[in-house]
Amino acid sequence: MPTPRLGLVYDFRNPASSGISNPDFYAAIIEQVAWLDGLGLEQVWFTEHHFVDDGYLPSWVPVAGAMAARTKHVRFSTDICLLPFHNPLRLAEDLAVLDNISGGRVEIGIGMGYAPHEFRGFGFPLAQRVSRTEEGLEVLRRCFTGERFSFAGKRYAFEDVVIRPGYVQAGGPPLWVAAMSEAGARRAARYQAHLLPQGPRAEVLDPWRAAVAAEGRDPAQHRVGVIRPTLVTDDPERDWPPVRDSERYRMALYIQFHREGGRGDGLGRYRDEARIPQTWIVGDVEHCARELAGFIREYGLTDVVGWAVPPGLHPEAMNESLEAYVGQVIPRVHALLDTGASRDEESGECSATE
Repeated sequence: MPTPRLGLVYDFRNPASSGISNPDFYAAIIEQVAWLDGLGLEQVWFTEHHFVDDGYLPSWVPVAGAMAARTKHVRFSTDICLLPFHNPLRLAEDLAVLDNISGGRVEIGIGMGYAPHEFRGFGFPLAQRVSRTEEGLEVLRRCFTGERFSFAGKRYAFEDVVIRPGYVQAGGPPLWVAAMSEAGARRAARYQAHLLPQGPRAEVLDPWRAAVAAEGRDPAQHRVGVIRPTLVTDDPERDWPPVRDSERYRMALYIQFHREGGRGDGLGRYRDEARIPQTWIVGDVEHCARELAGFIREYGLTDVVGWAVPPGLHPEAMNESLEAYVGQVIPRVHALLDTGASRDEESGECSATE
């Protein structure tokens, strides 16, 4: 199995109630990542949404470029980049530039999107999300070969193109695909991608592993990544309430998206006990490390990232927790995984919907 990696994910949501200007907010986060890179942060992921009042990150590529120029070690990826809203050829060129700026530290996690207002905003129906995603994946894979190609599909047509500058990483940036269902799991396997499972293990993770094995490949040689946030604190009663309130605010947007799409409030998906958990882990260094190590072992994960800055909080408000997470929890998780230490029986999970 590939070496596990832990890190952080940023969505850059900055509601007006935070009192922080967007330029200052972006500057503070970029500074935070540069600082954490020096402490040993292993990876940073970005999410993507569009036309959201609080500025939910709509364009992750320039942010990744700014961070790549300020860091030396941390790797960058997405959970997720909404492929239907990107011309895949232009995205491949952006990734080539990022790969060169970062010295080969960029990856890409792809998803289809589901919020109706985003598809209306970009001017095409939600029903096209599958075809745009699958054709986009096909184009990206051809771009990553570094060879000249042509492509003619239902949504895209490209003639005699080759991506320049060439990628630093042989075969291009590692490709991930998000899946919320068995169909999505099979899609990830078909495109030989790493997996971002966003649903129950039996409906996503197990079918993906079976599909990969059926194609003659070893699932254990692929990466599997999940967002699992962590708050490192010696005083949960003091530090958890503001984070919990921010998390409730975060979830309200996803509830809105689900309702717009006629899927109810979507909370059943988050509360489903069969789902790979994404609830917060809250506690001291040892507790958080044991919970994360046990979580990684239980689901066979390789990559786990936590929310860095809950919406409405100043980035600096999370610095104490993030410093402990990067400087103490991550090394302790690696040590526990190396020794196979048993999982702490105390769960300590805190749900945003409590």
